Amino acid sequence: MVRLALKIFCRKLSVHNAGLLVQKGPLLIVANHPNSFLDAIIIGSLFKKPVHYLARGDVFKKPMHGILLRLLHMIPVYRMSEGRENIFLNERAFSRSKEILGQNGILLIFIEGICVHKHVLQPFKKGAARIALENAGIQGFGVLPITIAYDSFEEFGKQVNIVICENMPVAKLFPYEEATKNMLHFNKRLFTVINDNILLPVTGGQSGLKGNPVFYLPALLGYFLHVPLYTILSNYVRKKTRGTVFFDSVLFSTLLVVYPLYLLVLFLLLWLLHVSPVICFILLLLHPLTALLAMRVKSKGR
Repeated sequence: MVRLALKIFCRKLSVHNAGLLVQKGPLLIVANHPNSFLDAIIIGSLFKKPVHYLARGDVFKKPMHGILLRLLHMIPVYRMSEGRENIFLNERAFSRSKEILGQNGILLIFIEGICVHKHVLQPFKKGAARIALENAGIQGFGVLPITIAYDSFEEFGKQVNIVICENMPVAKLFPYEEATKNMLHFNKRLFTVINDNILLPVTGGQSGLKGNPVFYLPALLGYFLHVPLYTILSNYVRKKTRGTVFFDSVLFSTLLVVYPLYLLVLFLLLWLLHVSPVICFILLLLHPLTALLAMRVKSKGR
């Protein structure tokens, strides 16, 4: 469902060096963090095995949020700014990380430790280095740097570039005997790799459908069919996330839940109007396709 939704939500999602995604674990993915939970959703969708994520602890405060996020394989990590009394809980996160890697799993950490709507890297925290160092003895354990970049942090139909870097064996990242030196070396190496591989999407391009009149009518139909729902949801989410970096990720998650319900309501309305179930089913399959056409026919001249 997430992979299908991303094809509609993102006009173009380009994965560079996709052949390097064959790693199954034990693997620590280290990535930059420009766009909140959407970064985790997109990167996680690239792998066949479940990806576990280390996420900021303050979003787990509400019980229902905590349950949902844990179901999505997210593990809370607390920063000093979120309360000194919560710092001891990080030992659970490191313990859980060790368990995942020990089972040949995949763990994702955003090494900056903070999300800002920028593609300029923030200073790296020590969490990724500590996890790598504490689990260096696991056979086959590697670190996989991944970068992600957007042409917009709030536009529907965005372009996203993902670069998969070479897997780095942990043993080569820790050449010193002292843990402190090894952690500094780890961050320095990863900073260079990630910084050099952030590939910003080229803005102002056009869809390959642009200029083909065959697609104009269904694209126009898709626009008018979806603009009321999208406007209502986006305005609501924008109000709820004002002053934060969560707009994109919350909007995507909301659409992921609401859009299937929206299609179900349309199906019921057509059925009540005595439209053939087969016709109803075909119309519902075509419905999201018109949204896709509307987005891709539109020129992205931002």
